[in-house]
Amino acid sequence: MSNISVLGIFVADISFSGNKIPSIGETILGTNYNIGPGGKGCNQAIAIARLGGTVNFISKLGKDTYGDLATNTLRNNNIDTSTIEINNIFHV
Repeated sequence: MSNISVLGIFVADISFSGNKIPSIGETILGTNYNIGPGGKGCNQAIAIARLGGTVNFISKLGKDTYGDLATNTLRNNNIDTSTIEINNIFHV
């Protein structure tokens, strides 16, 4: 397969678990939570790599625990992270 570049974002998905599914308008307290990798671009890059493609991910990340989660996830999936820019400060 040819080299593929993905330009996109990484998002830290946070999911919560509760003891039941809430009714419409009801608020329940979560008992557990999970933080995992997400974002359309990141998901696409991982899917390509898992299908055997050679992929690099082009993005900009913060120098924080979520940025570490992103780079570790990408590297663990054999994705080239050399085109990721990591900054200490983000300006929105």
